[in-house]
Amino acid sequence: MQSESIVYGCIRDWPGDSMERRMRRAANRKVLDSLPMGENWPFIGRDMFSRCEQEGAGLYQSQVIHFGASYQTIEYEWSLWVEQFEALLRRLYWASAVVHLETELNGSHTFRWESERGFHSPHEDDLRVRCAWEREGGLRG
Repeated sequence: MQSESIVYGCIRDWPGDSMERRMRRAANRKVLDSLPMGENWPFIGRDMFSRCEQEGAGLYQSQVIHFGASYQTIEYEWSLWVEQFEALLRRLYWASAVVHLETELNGSHTFRWESERGFHSPHEDDLRVRCAWEREGGLRG
C-alpha cells in the first residue's frame, strides 16, 4: 500500500471597508467555483475548499478560505502541487496563505506565502510573495 500525504491550510483575506470586502469575497468565490470537480482535478480542485459566506459567526472582517485533501505520496509531485496552488493564488485576493504537508515518510512541512505589501490583488502581474517553509519530524524508527 502506498503512503498517504495530507495537505491542508488556509488563505486569508485582509480587512477593509465592507463594500470592498464583499467585492473581494465575490471575486474569490467565482474563482473557487470555477475550479474542476470530481475526478477532473489532479492536485487542486473545488471540492477541497470551503469558506464562511455570511458575516457573523465564522466571518468577522477577514474571510478565511480553508482547504484540505489527502493524496497518494504527493511529496513526489510537490513542485507541481505548489505550481497549481500559486496559479490559484495569482487569481485570488489574499493577504497570507499557509499550507501544511504531512507525509508518512518525510515528516511534516509548513509553507507560508505572505504578500510583501500586506495584500495581493489578482490584477497584479507578479505574485509578489515571501515563501518560507518549515520542517518537523521525519522517518521515525
